[in-house]
Amino acid sequence: MKSYYILLFAFLSCITHAQSSFMKESPDRPIANRGVVTPIVASISYQGYEETQPYFGEGEYEIFLDNVDGVLDKPIIVLDGFDPGDGRDIAGLYNSLTFDGDNLADIVRDEGFDIVILNAPQYTTDGKDIDGGADYIQRNAFVLIEMINFLNAEKVGDEELVVLGPSMGGLIARYGLSYMEQNAMDPETRLYISFDSPHRGANIPMSLQYLINYLAESSGDPDAQAIVQNVLNSPAAKEMLIDHLLAHLLAGSTFEQDPTKLLPEGAPNFRDAFQTELDNLGFPQTVRNVAMVNGSALGTTIGMPGMQLIDTTLDLGGGITADVNLHFMPEAGQTNNITTFNTFLVGIPVATFGADAQSFATSDGVDSAPGGTSNIADALGGAGSGNPVIDDFIAALDQEEYCFIPVLSSLAIDEDDWYTLPNPADSPFVNTYIPDVNEPHVAVTAESAQFALNEIRQILGIGEVSNRNSYLLVENPVSEKIRILLNTSNPSNSLEVTAYNMAGQELFSQKLVASQREISIAHSLPSGFYILKLKDVDSSYQLKFLVE
Repeated sequence: MKSYYILLFAFLSCITHAQSSFMKESPDRPIANRGVVTPIVASISYQGYEETQPYFGEGEYEIFLDNVDGVLDKPIIVLDGFDPGDGRDIAGLYNSLTFDGDNLADIVRDEGFDIVILNAPQYTTDGKDIDGGADYIQRNAFVLIEMINFLNAEKVGDEELVVLGPSMGGLIARYGLSYMEQNAMDPETRLYISFDSPHRGANIPMSLQYLINYLAESSGDPDAQAIVQNVLNSPAAKEMLIDHLLAHLLAGSTFEQDPTKLLPEGAPNFRDAFQTELDNLGFPQTVRNVAMVNGSALGTTIGMPGMQLIDTTLDLGGGITADVNLHFMPEAGQTNNITTFNTFLVGIPVATFGADAQSFATSDGVDSAPGGTSNIADALGGAGSGNPVIDDFIAALDQEEYCFIPVLSSLAIDEDDWYTLPNPADSPFVNTYIPDVNEPHVAVTAESAQFALNEIRQILGIGEVSNRNSYLLVENPVSEKIRILLNTSNPSNSLEVTAYNMAGQELFSQKLVASQREISIAHSLPSGFYILKLKDVDSSYQLKFLVE
């Protein structure tokens, strides 16, 4: 049986590592003109939901000065995401901004901006061991506040900051900036870029959660159980996951399912408490809030609700085999079996485990919803991992991708149906980049990088945009014509109208004589999201619209 447990542990270790690899693998490339990694400690302590006292969070940062004058005068903070065990260092965070042979950080440094990477390491404070990359989002936000105050004191000149938050880092940034505003602290920040961040929660298929937890508990291996505790049951995971296995366990059991608790539910005392706290804070009001999204704007699904992920028999050696069957969450209002793991010794049953799940009547299961994706096979190391159990598992997969960050979550749109076509007008973000296809979570593309660069450079006339509702879309999504209502009793005689795609590329521009209360603009734009900039004699305005 020893070989059985060793193989189970190897299988478990790979799978749980996959769940910690939410940000894509970064290329190993040299970085020019590096600084020094420096520790930073928050001045505001935080007491977690299940902690008996508050603790001061810690972080580490490195400043990459620009390649123009080498002076810290235009800082851009890039935050860490979910990273249990600190497996992704500062260089990895920097290189995660690489796309098509370029790197977003390199580009802006060549234009005079300074990059500041804030990492969340492992540390011990007041006798408590804390894994910063999987710790409470709030405590990490207080470290960010310390970073913001430090940079604003140290920078040369009065240029306001830019904060880029990938994945969980986007929640840390939102929380920290909003907290500062509501507690009379000026963040001196002009731009917040949320990058595929789970504002309404994240998702790991419950079928995988049940399997991971069962393997750890049935093996009895304390190291395996520690992996589950430190990753899947970490404070950050329990705050973010829409559906968590701890909400479904039978009283007194560490792995058996309570058959009366099949509907999606977050971790008790964590998920709802955090979402309520985040909603009450809202979004920063003195900062321009924009979002880069990896989920499909067209509602393209990732597989189908209830579909089979895998149905195979694994040879674990020593005459031991295991039948594995996993499924996505079912269609709206339906119940299905999502996890089965039965083991045999020379064909004789040894142990059996199964779990069912039910979806709310308002939405199909989130596993196949449009969104930034995670890939089971890639996270396990891909084919040829060197572990025959893992290789056989990967070869048998029917579906590798699943929805990790639903597109509605990354847009912070409160909607019961995860499959609703996203409307940027319903999002609190003033500008968004949303691709037509689902992309790997926090994957930077040439288009999303251009969107970020446009925002950082302020090339869309952002500084002169008025907040007055002088122009309104008559309908959104638009039809064959873009119809605009002039919300004023004195229409301007001259109006310049320019359309951009979400990457900031100009598509058409025309000058109109706006003598009527409503104007119509014919277009031939393909399906997708766009920005319409209107400029009259007084100011400039921006409207977001969708072409279906």
